[in-house]
Amino acid sequence: MNRNSHHVVVVGAGFGGLEFTRALADASVRITMIDKRNHHLFQPLLYQVATTALATSEIAWPIRHLLRKRKDVTTLLANVNGVDRAGKNVLLEDGSAIAYDTLVLATGARHAYFGHDEWEPFAPGLKTLEDATAIRRRILLAFEQAERETDPARRWALLTLAIVGGGPTGVELAGTIAELAHDALRGEFRNIDTGQARVVLIEAGDRILANFAPDLSAYAAKALERLGVTIELGRAVTRCDAEGVVFGDKQLAAKTILWAAGVAASPAAEWLGTPADRAGRVLVEPDLTVPGSPEIFVIGDAAHVPRPDGRLVPGVAPAAKQEGRHVAATLKARLAGDTSPRPFRYRHDGDLATIGKRAAVIDFGWMKLTGWPAWWLWGLAHIYFLIGFRNRLAVSLSWLWIYATGQRSARLITQGDDDKG
Repeated sequence: MNRNSHHVVVVGAGFGGLEFTRALADASVRITMIDKRNHHLFQPLLYQVATTALATSEIAWPIRHLLRKRKDVTTLLANVNGVDRAGKNVLLEDGSAIAYDTLVLATGARHAYFGHDEWEPFAPGLKTLEDATAIRRRILLAFEQAERETDPARRWALLTLAIVGGGPTGVELAGTIAELAHDALRGEFRNIDTGQARVVLIEAGDRILANFAPDLSAYAAKALERLGVTIELGRAVTRCDAEGVVFGDKQLAAKTILWAAGVAASPAAEWLGTPADRAGRVLVEPDLTVPGSPEIFVIGDAAHVPRPDGRLVPGVAPAAKQEGRHVAATLKARLAGDTSPRPFRYRHDGDLATIGKRAAVIDFGWMKLTGWPAWWLWGLAHIYFLIGFRNRLAVSLSWLWIYATGQRSARLITQGDDDKG
């Protein structure tokens, strides 16, 4: 590749960044892909790692392996801490800089605690593999500690697991944790009955899955209740600490609290010094460029992209991939001499959420599905989007095994400190 050819820097190898890079396979450009981790993560199934259904290797792939055949792509493992818009440089944490002609920021999102970052140690969120394995450890250790606890109140708190946030992640976590406690772990302990464990889903709104049609939300609530999940609606969380969670006028003693209530964008807006919304998403132009810098694009969870009806493009994988393809097409047109505006148009493919291993809700707009047909369609859709035959086969077999037996194989407690015995 000619070192003088157009240089594109992509920050973030998530769905948007990777799709953009793939769509430029036939373009005469040099690409540098920068990510602070060495793997691409299939985030929609991350909760299944946290709840012992899947292993980390089944939903993540080394970035270098995915791009190994692309001689036009250089992959760097590095932390970005700024962008010099005037000098057209990406600034790295080690003090070095990477020059660009076109910059694509696809840096994703992080947890948001609505101004209460002090809650994070007590209520971790789920965005990375490290989060998932830490949450898996926290869940499994709660049962192990309850087995040894002699004080009834402390044991009850250990057997209470609270999930804050009734969106798809919260619903999927609640259903899977309930099945883990009431099914997979049953009979394995001698001093506790895991079937007595309480799983409580806390949602500040008046229904769970607020982005779905009301009838689907109602179905999901009933399906969770059949699994033994308690749903608390209409009261926002006001405190999380080592003793539990407070919502409204109610205090719940819970040693395990999981956060699924909100996200904030990565620091991309801070790097650029450009206006952002309350969640930190960059207020991009209709073509996904940064105001005043047409050579910089922001896509995925880091971008504030309105739809014609006023709602925002959702922070989901299909949206990020559509944005990645759009930006790639725009860059190709520019390189061919066409600099006319190319506003992004989002195509909504539908909303999906699973509730345990036998139910799901799907809303395509023109068609709605619930129950086991929705669960099978949800599973097929996710398997289709996994990368590689081996991973598709491994996940399929894991799901079939769990479906048939209720047993989960990825139940290792890791990240411990052996010196603390």
